[in-house]
Amino acid sequence: MVRFAKYRVLRYTALMRLISIKALREFATRQREAGEPLQAWRRLIEGNTFEGYAGLKRVFNSVDKAGDYFVFNIAGNRYRLIAAIHFNTQTLYVRAVLTHAEYDHWRP
Repeated sequence: MVRFAKYRVLRYTALMRLISIKALREFATRQREAGEPLQAWRRLIEGNTFEGYAGLKRVFNSVDKAGDYFVFNIAGNRYRLIAAIHFNTQTLYVRAVLTHAEYDHWRP
């Protein structure tokens, strides 16, 4: 008889970790007026823990789910930030930051 180890689902209580701040900085150099709203969004992300989409929606009312990605409206819907989020490890990966016009051509 083979015995298998039982693994627990780990729940992290740490704050959300943001991967690829570089994408935010690069977009802010192209669109100067996006710098402060992106940093405000970053501070909210890094200052919270999210259990799932419902918790994310409580903080960011305008967040939408597109396939496996989450789409955030930045600066009153002028920009869109596309991210992949792993709630079990509290890790957010920035996939793209786009203007509204660029987002119209993006597909998940």
